[in-house]
Amino acid sequence: MALLKKNSLFFFVFFMSQTLTAQGDDFVFYSDLAEEWYQGGNYFEWTSTTKDNNNAQVDVFYRTWGDESKPKLVLIHGFPNSSFDYYKIIPFLEDRYHIATLDFPGSGFSGKPLDNYNYMLAENAEIIDYFVREIVEFDDFALYTHDRGVSIGLSFLGNYLDNPAPSYKVNYHFLSNSGMFLPLANLSPGQMMMLDVDTAERMLASRATQLRRTEGEPESLAYSDLFAFNQGNLSLIYVGRYLLERQANEITWLENLRRSPVPVAYLWGLADNVNPVRIANHVWDTYLNERDAESTFWVLPTAGHYPQRDNPREVAEVINLALSGQLPNRESENTFMRSYGANRAAEDAVLIGHSKIEALNFPTTIEYTPSGYRIKQ
Repeated sequence: MALLKKNSLFFFVFFMSQTLTAQGDDFVFYSDLAEEWYQGGNYFEWTSTTKDNNNAQVDVFYRTWGDESKPKLVLIHGFPNSSFDYYKIIPFLEDRYHIATLDFPGSGFSGKPLDNYNYMLAENAEIIDYFVREIVEFDDFALYTHDRGVSIGLSFLGNYLDNPAPSYKVNYHFLSNSGMFLPLANLSPGQMMMLDVDTAERMLASRATQLRRTEGEPESLAYSDLFAFNQGNLSLIYVGRYLLERQANEITWLENLRRSPVPVAYLWGLADNVNPVRIANHVWDTYLNERDAESTFWVLPTAGHYPQRDNPREVAEVINLALSGQLPNRESENTFMRSYGANRAAEDAVLIGHSKIEALNFPTTIEYTPSGYRIKQ
């Protein structure tokens, strides 16, 4: 029975792959935003390293901005979206940095094979390595990761730390909202449905009947085009299986943070209901609070799951402070918090300091007694 179910799902997807709109020049865009993003990019070819993918080849879409002489910044997207998640923050960064981003297989404008292709986080980490070495040729860069991209980035970090002679330097590591510790996540029913053959098949059938949007609010229309491009409404069902890989590896990947010498700025949109701030608190307390390398923890009170879209100006400001060496060390963070907090606006990020529990020794000439406060003799 299990084999029959698996085969029926395969033939359903194969049939749909023959009937849906093709990619590239044949694709009809209804969104100017999406079309401009596509026209501004390029492709490279990747041969899968996952055993069960049998050396399948897939085209990977990428984009760059800014002066090549400026500091380098690599942006890594999450699920279920693509590099387009950064479209609002690019204008705040492109004058100061040489920026590169890409769409992982199964997402955005990259290839989305459906014939039993496995969209693996560990392989995506290898794609980052190839991308920075061979495509954009970055030798010193900062890495910004979000959502599913955080797990990819942590896997990539482990490979980087274990390489005795890497050909590049990761100079800063930014992490934002992610279910990077699943026991504290608030997963949606839709996410869980992707992990079972029967429910995934029903999701595929439902998505296959949905009509393309041809008009509407610009951002929503852009995402509609991105999901429709090259059968993305189907591929994301398979990309969503990454939760199983994250569950199996999340502790190992999080330990990479503890042992990493790369400075970290940890940002979290407070209004994220799927990945609540309790995840950020746990990861900070367990893996970042006590490490020697520079680490800061920021909460964005008016942002949700997508800080780079909800509050791009403020996320860019934290990036700028970090990469220009203006963030405080552990000894000076209290002073920084007071001065920074005195001038921040309601939507600005809030710095959360390190926790160091120790007995207070007040410099005072007054002492407490049950009978009253008295002058020390």
